[in-house]
Amino acid sequence: MSMLTGKQKKVLRAQGNQLKASVFVGKEGVTGKVCRFIEQALSNKELIKVKVLESRTDQFRIAIDKLSVLKDIEIAQVLGRTILLYRPLPDEQKKSDE
Repeated sequence: MSMLTGKQKKVLRAQGNQLKASVFVGKEGVTGKVCRFIEQALSNKELIKVKVLESRTDQFRIAIDKLSVLKDIEIAQVLGRTILLYRPLPDEQKKSDE
């Protein structure tokens, strides 16, 4: 179940338009290594784009399913083969970035 409201997702999608994909999922799918890259990327930024390179539709659905169960990560948008992922930064990290 999504913790984001429709309005929040709309704001995130607008912010996501400016982003380039920072993680790419290849023919092996969402592996442990890919999950670690996603975790690392989301430890620095709240919003990232993941591009699924595999062309088979069933592999894409499997990738979405695997990404949706990662801890505290929300799927803000799926557009084509691109998935916009969101995880809020901890409050102490937000304060240090300001």
